[in-house]
Amino acid sequence: MGHDHSHAGTANRSRLAIAIAIIATVLVVELVGAWISGSLSLLADAGHMLSDLTGLIIALVATIVAARPATDRQTFGYQRAEVFGALINGLILVAVAVSVLIEGVSRLLDPAEAEVQSLPMLIVAIVGLVANVCALLVLRGGKESSINMRGAYLEVLGDMLGSVAVIVAAVVIMSTGFAQADAIASLAIAAMIVPRALSLLRDVVRVLSESAPADTDVQEIRDHLLGTEGVVAVHDVHVWQITSGHPVFSAHIVVAQEVFAHGGTGELLDRLGSCLHDHFDVEHSTFQLEPEEHASHEDSHHR
Repeated sequence: MGHDHSHAGTANRSRLAIAIAIIATVLVVELVGAWISGSLSLLADAGHMLSDLTGLIIALVATIVAARPATDRQTFGYQRAEVFGALINGLILVAVAVSVLIEGVSRLLDPAEAEVQSLPMLIVAIVGLVANVCALLVLRGGKESSINMRGAYLEVLGDMLGSVAVIVAAVVIMSTGFAQADAIASLAIAAMIVPRALSLLRDVVRVLSESAPADTDVQEIRDHLLGTEGVVAVHDVHVWQITSGHPVFSAHIVVAQEVFAHGGTGELLDRLGSCLHDHFDVEHSTFQLEPEEHASHEDSHHR
């Protein structure tokens, strides 16, 4: 994590503010367009966009809260606020998908409800597509630095795909008169929302359950530390995340007696910290150094 998290947080807040302005404007356009055209897929896309807008606002608030400094009570700061923001985003996505699914099935079963005006539906969907592309370009730079920003990016990406589905449905209706294409498109939008929501919620659960990051091989870290001169054994290893991209590491390190005898513990700590930082991008690491005779007392309690 060699980049500057403070700078990244400021940049992410700017990206979110711009995206919020874009999405809010198009949301109003889509709601009016859905009312005029009677299109469920356009209304579904507007509902998805409303969830995006809510999620983006939550994400913006979360990045502001996460930037607050650590205190004696919140010793890691407020970075986990981003994870809670992503959790709310995921739940909103699930709720939107379920409601669109129910209404879409209802329209398929009752063709009389499926009548729509395809021209305004098409025009508004094209406007929505252009706006979503712009919002995606704005958010793209921050999606790798934060689980919260990734959630916002994925939501807008889903909106873009939703706009494409509405455009296809409008063209089909204009060409063939098959009005139920609108309901089918709304179901396609719901189907696109669910996997993204579940993926985001899975990442949230991984952080909140303090699992090791998905791309972290704990055994590889242990082997690297064991290869450090003066290290005899490594046990009681823990790797977790405060939020996405902020891994934390702790371990008990059994050290050769001569390291203690010659006052080399400070140098060893520097080497261990550098090992984690350079090879595994871990900035926050804690080591408990133990002489061999002390470690033998812990064998029955730690692995």
